[in-house]
Amino acid sequence: MRAYLSVWRFPSAPVLLLAGFTGRLPSAMVPLALLLMVQQQTGSYAVAGLAAATLGIASAVMAPVLGRLADRRGPRPILFAQAGAYPLLLGLLVAVVLGGASDAVVIAASGLAGMTTPLVSGTVRALWSRVDVRIRSTAYALDATATELVFVVGPSLVAGLAVFVSPAAAVALAGVLGVAGALGIATSAATRAYVPVVGARAGVFSTVLTPGMPRLLLSGAALMLGFGALEVAIPAFADSTGSPGFSGLLLALWALGSVIGGLWFGARVLSTSLPRQYRLLLLGVTIGLAPLAWISSPWALGVLLFLGGTAIAPTLTVQNTLVGSMAPVHATTEAFTWLSTITVGASAIGAALGGALIESAAGVPGSLVLATLGAALAVVVTLVPGRRPSLDVGVGRESVPA
Repeated sequence: MRAYLSVWRFPSAPVLLLAGFTGRLPSAMVPLALLLMVQQQTGSYAVAGLAAATLGIASAVMAPVLGRLADRRGPRPILFAQAGAYPLLLGLLVAVVLGGASDAVVIAASGLAGMTTPLVSGTVRALWSRVDVRIRSTAYALDATATELVFVVGPSLVAGLAVFVSPAAAVALAGVLGVAGALGIATSAATRAYVPVVGARAGVFSTVLTPGMPRLLLSGAALMLGFGALEVAIPAFADSTGSPGFSGLLLALWALGSVIGGLWFGARVLSTSLPRQYRLLLLGVTIGLAPLAWISSPWALGVLLFLGGTAIAPTLTVQNTLVGSMAPVHATTEAFTWLSTITVGASAIGAALGGALIESAAGVPGSLVLATLGAALAVVVTLVPGRRPSLDVGVGRESVPA
């Protein structure tokens, strides 16, 4: 507990944690709410899925571009601009969907809204990379835990509003939360004190090709491919057992295990090197996923998801710490946005592959096996020889109030 108090005492820590949580909620709310809203209006899951996918892809593609700009000019102008544009384009998206616009217009509006998704995650993680090295890992642990909570609270809000009001109300709430989070971060002391680090102009993929980053990004992509398959398999498993409503509880147990694991891990001080911690945690995730394909009871699956989930937030904590230490000092925000972009894309691919497996002869167990193979591949990637990164996280990092 003392470790968390040391983070909380920094002037802007409460703002970054609370505003970061609030500003990330739209990423868990808008795709689901859009899916429900479009499906209700068009009666087509295909169009609804394409709209949600377009929104996510547009956000993921735009993030590294904005991240590079934030590193050069500071994140405040970008966050302020997004705080103005995001609610307007979400409003436009709701209007075209409810107004019965053509599918092409709905897809285009989805892409525009996705492009203006506030640059919250990359900014917050870049700011945490500048705090005192002694509490940086704990700060990342809190950040990873808050991210896990986002994917518990966000879908729950959408589900409640969709049932009692409408999916459009969930999109509207997400817009308000996105603005509040972006403005909270933009006006924090840490963001106001942010001084861009001048670096040599480099190519588009120079940050991705920093020593150590390719393996880290590939391992993260493999892990998220597996998680994408698992997120599709869990509802399908619940449906196959005659308890479709159980899927929400199973996903919540998985996330709850991750939250508890993240809080426990963040309070620990380990002497093991970061790459070794990362490899061992990935192995722990793999071991946690391995038995799932042979489980037939939803209660047993819930217990295993909870136990296996305890390794997820610690893994993401070390992953973020590694990104912060490997990234060039003048491209930290961009590095974190690349991580988000690649992992989001991999998760979408995993979901698509998992869905195809579920509808094939492999069934739900096939998708669960894919989840395990994704995590195992992530372990293998960390074993591939490559250029060694510099992991001296204290070098070249200016400690600023957070």
